[in-house]
Amino acid sequence: MRTPGSAQRTTAQEGSAGPPPRAATGLAALSGVLAAGVTVGVGQLVAGLPLGGLSPSAAPLVVVGDAVVDRVPAPVKDFAVSAFGTADKPVLLATIAVLVALLAAAAGVLARHRLALGVAVVAVLGVVGVLAAATRPDATALWPLPSALGAAAGAYVLTLLTRRLAPGGRSTGLRRRAVLLGSVAAAGLTAAGAGRVLSGARSAEESRARVVLPAPAEAAPPVPPGADPAQLVGAGLTPYVTGNRDFYRIDTALVVPDVRAEDWTLRLHGMVEREITLTFDDLLALPLVERWITLTCVSNEVGGDYAGNAKWLGYPLAELLARAGVRDGADTLFATSTDGFTLSAPLAEAADGRDALLAVGMNGEPLPREHGFPVRMVISGLYGFVSACKWVTDIEVTRLAERTAYWTERGWAERAPVKTASRIDVPRSFATLRAGRVPVAGVAWAQDRGISAVEVRVDRGEWAPAKVLPSVSEDTWCQWVFEWDAEPGGHVLEVRATDATGTPQTAEVVAPIPNGASGYDSVTVTVE
Repeated sequence: MRTPGSAQRTTAQEGSAGPPPRAATGLAALSGVLAAGVTVGVGQLVAGLPLGGLSPSAAPLVVVGDAVVDRVPAPVKDFAVSAFGTADKPVLLATIAVLVALLAAAAGVLARHRLALGVAVVAVLGVVGVLAAATRPDATALWPLPSALGAAAGAYVLTLLTRRLAPGGRSTGLRRRAVLLGSVAAAGLTAAGAGRVLSGARSAEESRARVVLPAPAEAAPPVPPGADPAQLVGAGLTPYVTGNRDFYRIDTALVVPDVRAEDWTLRLHGMVEREITLTFDDLLALPLVERWITLTCVSNEVGGDYAGNAKWLGYPLAELLARAGVRDGADTLFATSTDGFTLSAPLAEAADGRDALLAVGMNGEPLPREHGFPVRMVISGLYGFVSACKWVTDIEVTRLAERTAYWTERGWAERAPVKTASRIDVPRSFATLRAGRVPVAGVAWAQDRGISAVEVRVDRGEWAPAKVLPSVSEDTWCQWVFEWDAEPGGHVLEVRATDATGTPQTAEVVAPIPNGASGYDSVTVTVE
């Protein structure tokens, strides 16, 4: 017969025995994940501190992600761009977070049996972050600090949780476990949130808000009458001008670089007679010009939407190069972004009189951060990976044989002129239409050459001319419209363009990498 005292002793013994083995393993894994969360949160917090030499780009997940972007094989990178498009960066960060969580869970389980092994795994994760931060091209001596302090905090939390959740520990009761785990989770989230707030408080957005763009010395012409037919734009035809929010973004930066206009400088050097250094104020004081230029990404599939048309404000690259005095034998502009990205732009195209700018404005506003604030390069007629360096801080005049840029090192083309292309926007593929007169419409581009004709054919029949709507210049795309007498049944519509030199768009189907896609865009529709 048990006495009340013996019952109390038995209950206490059961409480101190801890959870069943399976539950204990789960708690250990959760402890590891929470320790990793604290690691990331503290790292984010430290990276956001307003200390000279620190940057939000130094946060652990970001520096590791950037290191992955720099080192993965070209086929993997090409697959990511093709499969995920503009979502490739969030997908990469999410993948890294999942891998870290799995390793952290393993560290928690190891720590349950041998605490030193679990802490060692956390330390290794910290070392990876430190090495990634230290080897970034734009890193300062303080960049490894967020990963180091984050790992130290994570190791402490893992030790604390492992000891307190062990049988006989101070937090073996169910309620105590829940309070302890919840407190750790809250601490990690709070640290991460505080880091984001601190990063935002010193964001380049504040600098951008203070920028007042000067009136251009040479204004761009207005959008020509006849562009943007309301009934077709409303039905899905791409507008002639792409809004800043709608403009595609393809680059290698996991986190948009935080560059203030007040801190920005550009160095133009190399094979020049006179090296030039410009501040942002220096650049604004030059006679700036406005130009309509359509940009296209080499990753754009046939019929894809990685193309956009905007009004850019900037200083002509040809005039800047003339001031510097380019030496004989130079053939390349080797441009470097603040985040270490590099591209090699052909010198001939940058200085042959086409629209090529050191741009500070986009559609009447300072450049958005995502599109290169405070300064970027824009060169008409070349795919972006050899012409459109965002956040540019350094341009070296050199020879292509002597400098290899980011994408050319990965097998992409050295010279990448934009191919003549066209796209059907209206009707959409698989649409059901009524028989009768149906407008077929879209856009076509051949930057630096212009479009002279657009044709449409139905069911592989004869090509018929479409109406090409007005455009500002050969450096922008044009819209086109074809009036189709649609008959009942299933149909395939195709489009092709001819550039101003008389060269028609090729039917050869080629993938985007290494120098741009080709082939005819087509849609399949049903007419009732």
